[in-house]
Amino acid sequence: MSLLPGKFYLDDFFDDFSPISKMSKMDFMKCDVYEKGGEVHIEMDIPGYSKEDISINVDEGILTIEASHDDVKEDEEKNYYRKERVTGSFKRQFTVGSIEEDKIKAKFNNGVLTVSFPKEEKKETKKFIEIK
Repeated sequence: MSLLPGKFYLDDFFDDFSPISKMSKMDFMKCDVYEKGGEVHIEMDIPGYSKEDISINVDEGILTIEASHDDVKEDEEKNYYRKERVTGSFKRQFTVGSIEEDKIKAKFNNGVLTVSFPKEEKKETKKFIEIK
């Protein structure tokens, strides 16, 4: 984990010389994770994607949210000065513990994906050993 900020003063000056692929993929799927009403909620920004472009799955306690976009068809008559809209696939994963997939709810509205599921109850696994 880097403690340095993602952008420095005058970084945008060099944007014309730097391909957008150098940007962090997490710049495209920023999210907030919070607890409310006994549930965990993940709100993720996925602008420019439709509901059909997004897939959510859970496997062995890992919740995976993936968004993929086909290439935007370019019109050969257009003479682009700059092209920043990115296509491709992006993925974020979260450790959620053992939750049943039928208890996970998801909705997508205005470019924001909201995934909610019950908070996992912590089980006391600590065992004390008697010293003899």
